[in-house]
Amino acid sequence: MHSAAAMLFAATCFTWASAVFQHQKQVQKKLRYLLEPPVYAEITAPRGSNITLPCLLQAKPPRYKVKWTKVEPLHQGVENIVLITNGHAQKGYGLLGPRASLRRAHALDASLRISNLDLEDDGRYRCELVNGIEDESVILTLRIEGLVFPYQSSNGRYKFTYQEAKEACNGQDATLATYQQLYRAWTEGLDWCNAGWLNDGTVHYPILHPRAQCGGEELRPGIRSYGPKDRSRDYYDAFCFTSTTAGNVFFVGGQLSFPKALEACREKGAELARVGQLYSAWRFRGLDHCDGGWLHDGSVRFPITTPRKRCGGLPDPGVRNFGFPNKTQRLYGAYCYR
Repeated sequence: MHSAAAMLFAATCFTWASAVFQHQKQVQKKLRYLLEPPVYAEITAPRGSNITLPCLLQAKPPRYKVKWTKVEPLHQGVENIVLITNGHAQKGYGLLGPRASLRRAHALDASLRISNLDLEDDGRYRCELVNGIEDESVILTLRIEGLVFPYQSSNGRYKFTYQEAKEACNGQDATLATYQQLYRAWTEGLDWCNAGWLNDGTVHYPILHPRAQCGGEELRPGIRSYGPKDRSRDYYDAFCFTSTTAGNVFFVGGQLSFPKALEACREKGAELARVGQLYSAWRFRGLDHCDGGWLHDGSVRFPITTPRKRCGGLPDPGVRNFGFPNKTQRLYGAYCYR
């Protein structure tokens, strides 16, 4: 384990050093046409909002194109072109194309607008000026405001292949988290022993309080890494990422089986909430309720923002999990989403 920790530390240092080196290279090559953005330019916005990624020209070559590309995370190893313009006309590409446009506040403005942000819009974007052999580019980062939650199969611990983990998160109004999202969640207090898939096919788990059952007490807090794993043969849990939602989560009381909980939500013009929707309501709307309630996946949970003894007794806020009880023999309330 000491060896694994040393390898992780070395890999982290190498990645950081590479990033700094690449940035220094770009700075050393003075931009002629594009304005250099602030160091590590990052824009954060919630799901569903509209944002602008700034890209400004300081001079216009006679003939040129500006190409916006989503470079991270890669999808199937391919950079995704979002939009291309020649200064007069523009054309969108891929899944982002219909929601992408140029701001065009003035003649030197090549900033990219993205409307109705989705979870998968999170990542790094390149604004590239194509001018014969004098291509220049700047990189900006878009971060979707949200949270990471661990997710386990109803069949138990470590039952998901990579694709199954991805589908499980999608089914809970979420996506597989990125490493950056998991790291941010760790800094905000996520401490979890079970390893889970991330969207790049690697497996990790975040530890704030080292302990024997979570890799050993002698290791420092951090993100434990299993590295890349076989996406079809290896099985783990999932770390899912969600954000704000357009609707509301509310509790329906009663002694309900799972089928009765489904009916109770339908009678109120709603449906049983997904796990991601419950986490979102807890984090962004302060949902606080002591009673366990059925969710869409057949699990029973309840959200606590103000910890107290009669609500589980745990000292920290969070979404408490009762697991996946028998759907006909166990009776709870229901958390509905409308």
